Amino acid sequence: MNDFWSGWVMALIILNYVAILLLFIWAPGAKIPVGEDGTTGHTWANGLIREAVNRLPMWWLVLSTVAFIAAFIYLVRYPGFGSYEGTLGWSSVQQLKEEEAAINQRLSQVWARVESSDVLELSQDKPALKVAQRLFEDNCAACHGMDGKGVSAIGAPNLVNNVWQYGGSVDEILSSITNGRKGLMPPLGKALGYGNVKNVANYALSLSGASHEAGPAAAGKPVFEQQCAACHGIDGTGNKLLGAPNLTTGSWKFGGTYRDIVTAIEYGRTAEMPAWKDRLNESEIKLLAAWVLSHDNDEEARSHEDS
Repeated sequence: MNDFWSGWVMALIILNYVAILLLFIWAPGAKIPVGEDGTTGHTWANGLIREAVNRLPMWWLVLSTVAFIAAFIYLVRYPGFGSYEGTLGWSSVQQLKEEEAAINQRLSQVWARVESSDVLELSQDKPALKVAQRLFEDNCAACHGMDGKGVSAIGAPNLVNNVWQYGGSVDEILSSITNGRKGLMPPLGKALGYGNVKNVANYALSLSGASHEAGPAAAGKPVFEQQCAACHGIDGTGNKLLGAPNLTTGSWKFGGTYRDIVTAIEYGRTAEMPAWKDRLNESEIKLLAAWVLSHDNDEEARSHEDS
């Protein structure tokens, strides 16, 4: 604050304090002219309501005095009187720096553990997972939801249900986050015809035990084996190398209703997981993988570790 504005603030504060002090001194002894009935003569409602004159209650005077003194002490102890820094030498900027330093100190301990620990160890590290939760909310929740359960409207998969489209090992999850993924389900409506589209949809539902029509499902099985098994497997369990999802789990990226599946078969689906290697560093990607695996969905990851 330059000298002009500092002086301006000081002048305003002094002016207000002097005015308040004069009011305190003058008000108790001020004489207000009243009539014989003790009122000022101001009336409303044809004289039914009259303005009386009463002294300020003692509690109000005491409270106002305490506030006046407290405000003066504050300006002595803390900055507020122009460029005067106060006897405590406190400033919001200094407090912010101290708090940031304390936070960075705690975070440095977390990041040290991130660098020295593997992903599965970090998935059990509560302080590290708190940082990972914030990373997820800032970078991933817009598509996958705050709880990681996915958003079917855009084909963002559920990350916490132990179903993996591209594999659930640590390396596969790290690769998905680092390099991204691109998925394509080709449109088969013209190739199959609408009747076979409905049949295959019913068969796809039957693979996970979902509600379906038995007749169309039986008719759809040979069509599925001819047209769909190359990607999804003859038993519908998918192909992680291609990113073809497992149809037997009941987990659907774009929704699992009959109509959703008919639409997917007839018109196809496309989805993309962007690469995060240019936005996040290796430690942050490692933490995100740990956050995903912290939701009791680490069976595949641990099986790869054991092998």
